Amino acid sequence: MKGFQPSRTAEYMAFFRALESARPAPRRLFNDPFAPHFLSRFLRSAAALARVPVFAPVVNAYTDFRLPGARTSAIARTKLIDDLLIDALQQEISQVVILGSGFDCRAYRLPQLDGATVFEVDHPATLAIKLARLHQLVSRIPEQVHHVQIDFMRQPLPDVLAQAGFQTSRAAVFLWEGVTQYLTREAIDSVLHFVAGCGRGTRIIFTYVHSGMLDGSVSFNAAKSLLDSFAKLGEPWVFGLRPEQISEFVRARGLHLDRDLAACEYRELYFGNAAKRMKGYEFYHAAMAHVGRASNH
Repeated sequence: MKGFQPSRTAEYMAFFRALESARPAPRRLFNDPFAPHFLSRFLRSAAALARVPVFAPVVNAYTDFRLPGARTSAIARTKLIDDLLIDALQQEISQVVILGSGFDCRAYRLPQLDGATVFEVDHPATLAIKLARLHQLVSRIPEQVHHVQIDFMRQPLPDVLAQAGFQTSRAAVFLWEGVTQYLTREAIDSVLHFVAGCGRGTRIIFTYVHSGMLDGSVSFNAAKSLLDSFAKLGEPWVFGLRPEQISEFVRARGLHLDRDLAACEYRELYFGNAAKRMKGYEFYHAAMAHVGRASNH
């Protein structure tokens, strides 16, 4: 993020959600009616064009050409996290913490969150843009949704959450999507240790990138150009993990791994056989871990 500008990657994620929401209701994985309102004029026009059946395949194909695998990975990952979050709420977890919330509008588009206390945590610049646009879209911000400003590299998460009313003694579900690759290991350790100290049953759903992509030891489609593009945006990727080490990594920080899926796996989960034709972003993973006894799964 450059200066006081909101995250460009948050806008791209909103664009991908807008494209999926433009699909016919029986075929789309989810609907995010808020997504188009967080886009620049160009991307908003592209999302509107995708609502015209004859143009939708062209918009999606061009997006996939420019950003191989990003759209399909983001869409499937959004649906996966939606499902994992809803399942957590069904286990009587009533606190939701969205770390690096960007333009995430789950608190407004998922009715299952109506009874939960939600903490949307992000950089002040991104939160300011989000709130300004939300005030134009909803009659009021729900009282149970708290917007918490933080600089993850400089401010302790426990302090800012405590000030917002978060209760560490109660179970919570943390969403940490699209963030870890921008942070130092020390910042990541701090967050995971904090989550591990929360109430039994607490879950964290997070994403990470394969470290082999960052150091060049593993070859992934379009990896170098992607890394270069994020660096030019002022949002370089600096942290990754080896999938074979993720279980021990979270265990060393007091958590137990439940799931770890690469992009090809969660795309197959939601797109079925069509996922075999979707290439790119294979380095991206979504995982979930919990506080308490190790899972039997």
